[in-house]
Amino acid sequence: MKKFALLALIFVSTLTSCSLDDGAESNFYLAVLPIDGVEMPESFVQGETYEIFVTYIKPNSCHTFNDFIYEIDGNERTVAVVNTVYYANNGVSCDEVSELVTVSFDLYVSGNETYIFKFFQGEDPNSGEDQYYLVEVPVMEGRTPTN
Repeated sequence: MKKFALLALIFVSTLTSCSLDDGAESNFYLAVLPIDGVEMPESFVQGETYEIFVTYIKPNSCHTFNDFIYEIDGNERTVAVVNTVYYANNGVSCDEVSELVTVSFDLYVSGNETYIFKFFQGEDPNSGEDQYYLVEVPVMEGRTPTN
């Protein structure tokens, strides 16, 4: 989480550092949310593109999907969901009902080795260590032609 928090802080700093309205307070911040579920194929074919579906719990109506943090390290992919969280102020209130949200990203399979995905699932409350859902997806050589 520390790595993701640092990336989110850098992202927010970049967005707010060039403000045209000096002295204005930001009405939002970015939050990295745990991933609740993943839908993806059991195998990939090199050269193909796949849509990977990720489900997370949006805590309230002040949260809006922003982007993914997507880190590549060789054949390993670390994925986290980032939400923009708007402050409830100026008469705006947040509906406190949580909602299950599904978002997706496209993955082009360029390598031929097994892909290892680490989907961020939050921080362990006892150790403070990041927890991940690990998924290994083998890459097949190619599609077999059908007659």
